[in-house]
Amino acid sequence: MLDSSTEIAVNRALWTVVNADFTDAGAHEAWAAEEFTWGLFDNPERRIGALGDVAGLDVIELGCGTAYVSARLARLGARPVGVDLTPAQLDTARRCQEEFDLPFPLIEANAEDVPLPDDSFDLAVSEYGASVWCDPERWVPEAARLLRPGGRLVFLTNSVQVTLCVPEEGGHAGDRLLRPQKGSSRLQWPGGGFEFHPSHGEWIRILRDSGFVVEALHELYASDEARTPEYYDIATAGWAGQWPVEDLWTARLAVTRG
Repeated sequence: MLDSSTEIAVNRALWTVVNADFTDAGAHEAWAAEEFTWGLFDNPERRIGALGDVAGLDVIELGCGTAYVSARLARLGARPVGVDLTPAQLDTARRCQEEFDLPFPLIEANAEDVPLPDDSFDLAVSEYGASVWCDPERWVPEAARLLRPGGRLVFLTNSVQVTLCVPEEGGHAGDRLLRPQKGSSRLQWPGGGFEFHPSHGEWIRILRDSGFVVEALHELYASDEARTPEYYDIATAGWAGQWPVEDLWTARLAVTRG
């Protein structure tokens, strides 16, 4: 198995290219969104209620990318800190901070090893950041270290179903299983980066081993009015209206450690 440094280098190089081709151009729109939504089909937080009231909370976003999630949290009254390992993504985030006059700290670091003290945050969040691109055996314990006792972890990742149904060469998921669930926890797509897709049982084990109690698993679908996104086209709106395209987990750290 490759070591973590190799995975980091590959993923950083990938997201430097992705930022230049896609995410930099879409960052302004993502930052300008008036409502907090989750995932490819903009499921509204007001309906899901995964975050709860974040006003006054210290929040760390693990794998923040262009930091639009942190921006939305800041507008809700939180004090976010964004962490990402790709300088190009953070450059885009800083430009958006200036455009929207919404400053908060941004740190270049791997979410598996964050240079911040223990017990610094009330909430840790990841939307398609560390939750997909970092080893959960490393980043989930790191999130636990960073959280204060009783702190919460909320993260969004690909659903198990879509991971098993996306063609290896890319494109939309179909209605057939294309790979076994066993052995799919760590994947590298042709020409892509390293992704991590544990099963539900594996996620529960990892969370429990890190001291978390699972609060909820929200399986996200596309609404009847949703349109298929042009970017990150892993599933059509029709597919995501039948099967969950994303898993949104919420967990709470035990009040006492150990």
